[in-house]
Amino acid sequence: MCLAVPLHIVEKNGPDAVGEAGGVRRRIRLDFVPKAQLGDYVIVHAGFAIEILGEQQAKENLAALQEVADAL
Repeated sequence: MCLAVPLHIVEKNGPDAVGEAGGVRRRIRLDFVPKAQLGDYVIVHAGFAIEILGEQQAKENLAALQEVADAL
């Protein structure tokens, strides 16, 4: 199963960025969403941001992922 995760962009240098969620930071690429800016939330799959999300939607998605993690 594939899973795309919302991350908050906390560092950006051209198409390279660092996304954060739940205190975990990951290096990501912004090639598919070149308009993404510092502070945006993006959906990340296999290290690539594939969509820009609104803050509310991102927080709802992160809360749902946390519910699943807590249930396990």
